[in-house]
Amino acid sequence: MASEESKRRAEALIPKFQFERVLNQDDAGRRINLYGRVDSQPALLILERAPFPDAEEYLSVLPTSLRSITNLGNNDIYSWFLASGGPILKDNENDKFADFKISMICPCTEQHIKKHSRQGFRFVTETPEIYREKVRPFMQMNREEGRLNWVFNIIEGRKEVEDVIYRTPLGRDGDEGFLMLPNLHWDRKTIEALHLLGIVERRDIWSLRDLKKKHIPWLRHMKAKLIDATVKTYPQIDTDQLKLFCHYHPTYYHFHIHVVHVMLEANSTQSIGKAIGLDGIIEQLESMSGDDETGMDSISLSYTLGEASDLWTEIFEPLKNSGGASQPQ
Repeated sequence: MASEESKRRAEALIPKFQFERVLNQDDAGRRINLYGRVDSQPALLILERAPFPDAEEYLSVLPTSLRSITNLGNNDIYSWFLASGGPILKDNENDKFADFKISMICPCTEQHIKKHSRQGFRFVTETPEIYREKVRPFMQMNREEGRLNWVFNIIEGRKEVEDVIYRTPLGRDGDEGFLMLPNLHWDRKTIEALHLLGIVERRDIWSLRDLKKKHIPWLRHMKAKLIDATVKTYPQIDTDQLKLFCHYHPTYYHFHIHVVHVMLEANSTQSIGKAIGLDGIIEQLESMSGDDETGMDSISLSYTLGEASDLWTEIFEPLKNSGGASQPQ
């Protein structure tokens, strides 16, 4: 477990954040990405409204504790307001009803800034040829730059041990070894917002592009193990309340599977052109003609890309400008 001292050091970073500019804000106004500095180092502060607590002690005083109420309009029985909320606790009691979920990246890189800044999007088609000649080397470069060290540290039990909610003993199960930990955006309390990551131990599968017909039994078995681990850890969830999917492109090129509650609000992480259902991948592989080495690297995949992403600026934008096929037909 993290030491009390390390927790205090981490918590002390937030008040030190010096705001410089807004990078992005979602349309619903529930999430905002800020750029600034902490002790002269570049940093990102990502603020998100947390789900409302359902505790009676909180809800019973919430209406009377609203502050700075401003009426925005009235229409018959309807009225609209802005207000600041949440009870002000007395006697310096720690606030157990937080209004925000907060993430900080410090020091942040230029890639982090691009990812969290407002940008346009493009819908592109990655053909087998583009994957083989352009994208696969791009993945290789990303892996060789050490961007997976944090993943390997988790797998090998050197980091974030306290965050792992389930794992098979390291090395015991070979290709079927895996661990599960909460996605950073889940508050770890709201079950209907559950979002877990199942990270496999094996390192030969970088993304769904590496999956072949020979992997179908493995994928089915991994699906069953991930679901079983989830419902054992959270017994209030039934198996038919879970969705499993993979991202293409993923944030990092080490195969992992997202496990989410069916009630989790669909956002960009589950959007068309980003999330591909695990069952759909298995069915796609089953329908392919060819031997066991036939796989997902033999088909075209279409997906969305941010205009600030390296995939767009280094691969698909040059292909478009040169007349290469990068747009869906």
